[in-house]
Amino acid sequence: MRIVLIEDNAMLARAVAQALEADGHAVDWLACGLEGAAFLARDGADMAIIDINLPGRSGLDIIRDLRARGAALPVLALTARVGLEDRVAGLDTGADDYVTKPFEIEELRARVRALGRRRGAALIASERFGALDFDRQGRQLTAPWGEVALSRREMALWEALSDHAGRVISKAALCDRIYGTGADVEENAVELLVSRLRRKVDGGGVAIRTIRGLGYMLTLEATP
Repeated sequence: MRIVLIEDNAMLARAVAQALEADGHAVDWLACGLEGAAFLARDGADMAIIDINLPGRSGLDIIRDLRARGAALPVLALTARVGLEDRVAGLDTGADDYVTKPFEIEELRARVRALGRRRGAALIASERFGALDFDRQGRQLTAPWGEVALSRREMALWEALSDHAGRVISKAALCDRIYGTGADVEENAVELLVSRLRRKVDGGGVAIRTIRGLGYMLTLEATP
């Protein structure tokens, strides 16, 4: 998933981002409430982790605006407030879950996994593409010959392509989805990932088409 983290504590943010990236997610980190709100409005995300006490704009205001726009992405609130009223206010504003500081990184990772499962269930728990079965909750791709072993970045690429099946997605958008916005990654890194993924799904009834000058598109192969 592409996760937006809005947290002004740099040390905590780096630890969270590192843990989530190790789980295969792309993380965009912003330290200012105003910048974080603008980023979410402009670029969106699959999930947001938002601190309540932020410079520029409060996390509650950011969450409130997301829900007012109809954004359905899961939101995990981070708060140093331990009072019941504060927790209730966060959930009533539109947060799906919260973690009280200080917290263990493993707890946060578990809550992200739980929210990810809810998101997967809200979309489609399992989908079929040609002869391939994709378990979104388990992040597992299965072919007639068995499980397709994908690295975390190959899985992120597959998720992005399958989310846009039948539509073109640009290299720049794939870079953002796989590595995070602003990551110092050349677009040819995406080309190499696409090449590896093509080999692994070959014979699965799907094709990853290159649309020259635009990007890539996942399509079903024509049956004879």
